[in-house]
Amino acid sequence: MIQGKTVLAVIPARGGSKGIPRKNIREVGGKPLIAWTILEAKKSRYLDRVIVSSEDPEIIAMAQQWGGEVPFIRPRELARDDTPGIAPVIHALETLPENYDYVVLLQPTSPLRQARDIDDCLETCLDHEAPACVSVTETDKSPYWMYHLDAAHRLIPWLPQERIMATRQELPRTFALNGAVYVARTSLLKQHHTFLTAETIGYVMPKERSVDVDTEFDLTIAECLLSKV
Repeated sequence: MIQGKTVLAVIPARGGSKGIPRKNIREVGGKPLIAWTILEAKKSRYLDRVIVSSEDPEIIAMAQQWGGEVPFIRPRELARDDTPGIAPVIHALETLPENYDYVVLLQPTSPLRQARDIDDCLETCLDHEAPACVSVTETDKSPYWMYHLDAAHRLIPWLPQERIMATRQELPRTFALNGAVYVARTSLLKQHHTFLTAETIGYVMPKERSVDVDTEFDLTIAECLLSKV
């Protein structure tokens, strides 16, 4: 609970990952990938309940082995490749009998995220009286220096520029979602089915805790960083 508000955390973990087969239970840093998120969520000062949503028996067993609560089995139609990421969260809200003021989405693909990131994101959301707050990290490559190629292979800037910014110091800071922490009022999610609205604010995380595991290369990076934890 935070500032008198109850908080539910949902860890979605389906079994059909294509980029990295069985990704959520792949060992990284000596633990299954999903274990890192379960363990950090349980350290949070504010989460009243942490649940794992999955349709996969092996993932469910692994989550429970590492202390994860699995109050229901997710329907398989909500675990397909084209299932929106928000779907497991909405399903959890509709399935659980209890009502919560805030919901936190914690994807297992962010093993470097720490309990303080969860708590700081919640604090940022409530302190700013925002309906939602999501974690971001500063981008390595600025979109002001990005281009696409036209049919003649000419470089066309993605962003219109009045002048060419020649040095990094001239560039405005830009941020990207890192997938680690999503916080929102339950009422917002039920109405809009998204964490991202015009009123959503950002919580900045450092690059070393912002690895989002989507490829084997990402797993290698995470393994290297976790070996230093």
